[in-house]
Amino acid sequence: MAIDRSTRQRLARGLQPIDARLDLHGRTQAEAYAALLRFLHRAQAQHARIVLIITGKGDRDPLRERGVLRRQVPLWLATPAFRGLVVGFEPAQAVHGGEGAFYVHVRRAR
Repeated sequence: MAIDRSTRQRLARGLQPIDARLDLHGRTQAEAYAALLRFLHRAQAQHARIVLIITGKGDRDPLRERGVLRRQVPLWLATPAFRGLVVGFEPAQAVHGGEGAFYVHVRRAR
């Protein structure tokens, strides 16, 4: 579920505003999942179009697993629980966090 080409171009050029941000740094997977779901419901209710989800790039400690949330968030966004909330998503541009963040196109409320 990618963001459409015209929206992607507007984001890259800085012409598309980011309506809200959620930073998931330091949260467990369970906390992050619940926070993401609440955040997207709230964003949809407030008619947000593009939001930024910041996952971080992961722990730099070679003994620990790296980037758990960075890997999980796209998987979560593709599940049925989020289908009514998300039109598409993709990694953010470097100016907005690059590999450690995602743009999410929020579905309009019905």
